[in-house]
Amino acid sequence: MPSIPDDDDWLFEERRAIGDRIRVMRIRQNRTQESVFLAARVGRTTYQDVEAGALDARIGTLMKIARVLGVHVSDLLRDS
Repeated sequence: MPSIPDDDDWLFEERRAIGDRIRVMRIRQNRTQESVFLAARVGRTTYQDVEAGALDARIGTLMKIARVLGVHVSDLLRDS
């Protein structure tokens, strides 16, 4: 059985990577944070925290953001 790290650094890095993918997709579409969070119907702070990697986002929130960006939620979760 693989060992599990004792610290949460790996979790922060994964959240940060998801936020980075969201930001890159948003910028490539020439969209503002505001246009995405309003269309996704998520709060400003929630969206900003997700994009910054500072929040353990609910899957529903990620699904809404993915839909607005025109991608499947799995595209936010995995490195392509």
